[in-house]
Amino acid sequence: MSRDPDALPQLVKARVSSHDSTMTNTAPEHQRIQQLAHEFPVSDGWLWANHAAISPWPRSSRDAVTAFALENQNQGAADYGRWLRHERNLRQRLARLVGAASDGDVALLPNTTEGINLVARGLNWHDGDNIVTTDSEFPSNQLPWAALKSHGVELRPVDIRAADDAEQALIDAMDHRTRLLAVSSVQWTDGFRLELGRLGEVCRRRQVLFFVDAIQELGALPLAVERDHIDVLVAGSHKWQMGAEGLALCCMREPLRHAIKPLKLGWRMFQDPFEFDPAKQIEETSARRYESGTPNTLGQIALNASLSLYEQCGQDWVAARVAANTHQLIETLGSVAGLRVASATEPKRRSGIVAIRSERHDSPALEQALRKHRIMSVARGGLLRLSPHYYQGERDISRLCDALIDIHSS
Repeated sequence: MSRDPDALPQLVKARVSSHDSTMTNTAPEHQRIQQLAHEFPVSDGWLWANHAAISPWPRSSRDAVTAFALENQNQGAADYGRWLRHERNLRQRLARLVGAASDGDVALLPNTTEGINLVARGLNWHDGDNIVTTDSEFPSNQLPWAALKSHGVELRPVDIRAADDAEQALIDAMDHRTRLLAVSSVQWTDGFRLELGRLGEVCRRRQVLFFVDAIQELGALPLAVERDHIDVLVAGSHKWQMGAEGLALCCMREPLRHAIKPLKLGWRMFQDPFEFDPAKQIEETSARRYESGTPNTLGQIALNASLSLYEQCGQDWVAARVAANTHQLIETLGSVAGLRVASATEPKRRSGIVAIRSERHDSPALEQALRKHRIMSVARGGLLRLSPHYYQGERDISRLCDALIDIHSS
């Protein structure tokens, strides 16, 4: 096994090649799913339909972390420079993933919450400012904004599901004192997806900052911060990106970095982190200025490997697989008497999450019953939330649907 972190992404390529000479868009769908099966040993014991919570790692991420652990055991940080090159590689990969202008827009933070608080506490707010958001955000994307009430900032939640036009309802809630629009690109309970480009265009024209929590979309469906005029995007890596907990992307446009003060001060926020003479330290201007302390190298290595696999499969193919899984769940479960698909089913609102309600059983009971079938789901907001991923195919979704219909009918 290689102990060179720079070579770790190649583990994925070598393994896929050993099972089939190609992992290309020309391979039949079922064949590509079979090729991926080796990468996800979790499928030998579980049908994992809970990627919107914590995803299992691909085998390549495990191997990369194991190789790093062996290197650390045998020679410590003797090749620390190579660790830093591995970090730069990940930063570049994440910039490609979100369609950023450059990898200088990418900061690596401990979690999504840190990125949200960075903006909430780092901006200079004024009495009378307001923030527009949805009324169903995950607490991490609600509490920091609500806490700004002590600064005279009004939080304006909008019920996007009750509106005929969710984006227009958010736009209508803005006025000349709106400082920021803060939304999740995909809602965590039922997968409701917003049209980011439409919101971003209005925000840019009105000079409103556009903040997006993308943890329930990044790694499943395509995102493009430059195209959609997103000022700040944050997303932890342990869900659809299939990385480790304790690591998150924060992508921030260059002009905004002059306005948002770092929450924390530390040795890593300088152009040369290893220049420890205060008289010679020069402040970093890239998004790295928000990385104050020692990095999560282990998490970076795991994420780099999982995203290497993602890139080899191709963003469009991954998105098509996620969409196909969602479509199969909606079509199959939506036709069963007493089962209701609670997620919005219009194509533009679909994501990787499908939420279900049964007239016969409550959601926690459904979750526990599915566990007995070795199927992982979760009850959220009074609904059963299902979130399969791209390495799973029609056969997996059929097994999930059959088990759920049997449980519902019993």
